[in-house]
Amino acid sequence: MSTRTVIVGSEVGLHARPAAKLTKAVQDTGVPVRISLGGGEPVDAASVLAVMTLGAGHGAEVTLHAEGADAVLDQLAALIATDLDAA
Repeated sequence: MSTRTVIVGSEVGLHARPAAKLTKAVQDTGVPVRISLGGGEPVDAASVLAVMTLGAGHGAEVTLHAEGADAVLDQLAALIATDLDAA
């Protein structure tokens, strides 16, 4: 299992618009990706509701998990590190 740990860059955290942008990017990869907050249980990163229920605020550390998808995880980690709520 490959993982990437990243700090949430969006000022509002992974809420509403940022969560929707992230889950769309995950769906577009076609790779099953999970995301966890701190040491918590990973949830489906393609589900807006699951991502929002993590409660990952600005500056929170989240970890992405996927089987053998290093390039995908790098791409998604870079996305999370940006302000996804910016216009």
